[in-house]
Amino acid sequence: MKVWPTRKAYNSPVDWIYLDNNATTQPAPQVVDAMHEMAAELWANPSSVHRFGQMARQRIELARASIAKLIGCRDRELILTSGGTESNNLALRGALLKHEGRRVLITTPIEHSAIREPADDLKEAGVEVITLPVDITGYVEPDALRDALLSCVEDGASVLVSIQWANNETGVILPIAEFAKVVQESRDTGVKARILFHSDATQAVGKMPVDVKETGVDLLTLSAHKFHGPKGAGALFVRTGVRLHAQQIGGPQERERRAGTENTIGIVGMGVAAELAEHFVADTDAIERLRGMRDRFECTIMERVGDMLGDAAIVNSRGRQRVWNTTNVGFPRLEAEAILLGLSERGVCASAGAACSSGSLEPSPVLLAMGIAEPVAHGSVRFSLSRFTTDDDIDRAAALVPDVIHRLGKTLPMGT
Repeated sequence: MKVWPTRKAYNSPVDWIYLDNNATTQPAPQVVDAMHEMAAELWANPSSVHRFGQMARQRIELARASIAKLIGCRDRELILTSGGTESNNLALRGALLKHEGRRVLITTPIEHSAIREPADDLKEAGVEVITLPVDITGYVEPDALRDALLSCVEDGASVLVSIQWANNETGVILPIAEFAKVVQESRDTGVKARILFHSDATQAVGKMPVDVKETGVDLLTLSAHKFHGPKGAGALFVRTGVRLHAQQIGGPQERERRAGTENTIGIVGMGVAAELAEHFVADTDAIERLRGMRDRFECTIMERVGDMLGDAAIVNSRGRQRVWNTTNVGFPRLEAEAILLGLSERGVCASAGAACSSGSLEPSPVLLAMGIAEPVAHGSVRFSLSRFTTDDDIDRAAALVPDVIHRLGKTLPMGT
């Protein structure tokens, strides 16, 4: 096993404490090695018929098999894409855009923008969008989906349910198997409607067991860079028998479901990351150890911030089942951007929500949709661990965060 490279940025003396792993994870050394080999030695076009090209094709198919094994599907049920955003667009647009009759998308207000924004676009194209209610912990009740389906299932309708597996900001895990059961019940009513169930599992795959057969989803999104693979590589699971209209055309790749020369380097890296993730999600001791680190971090911050400011920090969604690596902490009456800048100056990497939304001065739409008060939402920061986060990382961060909050509480309270 290679020694992990330093986390110091170029020309920077800072040894980063990286707690922004829901934005992206560092590629594992085995992933980097495999990608380097492909770039240096097996760079042929995998669609070429000559032996060199077919050697690259073989590596793609081996990677596909590893990814399929990770989520419990067949190789041919995977469409390889450029990542989570493309997979989500293919699922939503491919399932609904070209169908006639009533078209309905049922989703939640706490989805990643890679679902929310395509949903808005589909609405402009005439698709009816139903948004399910969510409680203050970020939980969606299966009965809410049942009621929504009762209101829209009719003969000839095309209905897509799209609900995330785990929230990227709070880490809350939603009951995907129960949602799938509700969808199946609606299919069993005898109504001649086309009902599909998609889950954006970008923040779940590689962190917890995900089995598409056991849960009964029809479509599922994953992205390699969330589980120590490369950026620019992802996949969409499409259950056998489900038909999607291709959104990217111009070639026969992916069985004519996603045209374009394959990103061989990224796909092979994703395959190696999937193999590593398969072993990790089966290691319950490792997961519990990391969960304990996350919980210790939360408790330490709440205790120290409360002692310093007399105004306790708030862990959003605490009490709900969450992914082991994620905590979202609200610091009332402070601005998240100021907190993040202060943390960055001290070498701590965190975020105020989805990395895709960074730079916005508005509070997270996910937290607002949950009913989190604006003074808390404005000051909420997400910290996310990875398999490679150390006890030292957590101890150092738990000491630095309260210090930053204490200084800001004296000088830059929100609204002043």
